Amino acid sequence: MVGIEAVTHCGAQRLARLAGCMFLLPAAVMADGFTVDRIYQPYVQPYEREFEYRALYLNDADAAIDGTQVHRLSYGHALSDRWFVELYVIGANEPDDSLALEGYEAEVKWQLTEQGEYFADWGLLFELEYARDPRAWEYSTTVLFEKELGRWSATVNASLAREWGSQIQNEWETEFAGQMRYRYRPVFEPNVALYSSENVKGIGPGAQGIRKFSGGRNLQWQLNLVFGIDGASPDQAILGVIEYEF
Repeated sequence: MVGIEAVTHCGAQRLARLAGCMFLLPAAVMADGFTVDRIYQPYVQPYEREFEYRALYLNDADAAIDGTQVHRLSYGHALSDRWFVELYVIGANEPDDSLALEGYEAEVKWQLTEQGEYFADWGLLFELEYARDPRAWEYSTTVLFEKELGRWSATVNASLAREWGSQIQNEWETEFAGQMRYRYRPVFEPNVALYSSENVKGIGPGAQGIRKFSGGRNLQWQLNLVFGIDGASPDQAILGVIEYEF
């Protein structure tokens, strides 16, 4: 990750800023701050399989941060109408560095309620992640919530995470992400997303959609631009997601 030498008072401010941006890298830093990432819905489609690619790009006035990228490639499989398992390979690169393997992640999603059964829909997400440098583990449990409000959908992810390893400080972290989505058309649904943790806070617009094909195949996409709202966060984070379901 970004090396930082001894700093003066001004340097310390820059250190806090660098740390905030580093916390966006899901493989290498994990629970020390919320990842600008996909906001999960609590639903599982029976026996669905999928390939997914996600990319995160940071834009910042600081050249040491500007251009940092994180890439995720995954395969997921629904075991039933309630359980979904997904495995990730994660790569990242800082400015002027080549893309390198950063870690691995396993996810299990559990749909707790039927859609529309109660006043809101609920699920749980369990995640275990391993980072290669520095070597560290993270386990998190996330409560998934979604509520229909006319043509709007409100989605909330609230997480409790534990990070540990021989080269890092063992600690607990809480994380929050929320989204308001307007269901204009299946292929285009604008949204506003909010991310908050101890070190990273951001908000911004986006859009997502789904294109359905014959044979139960779907192509989903998402694009979000998140603006940092404090000095520890990057100026902008751009998130893109492409998912092929079959």
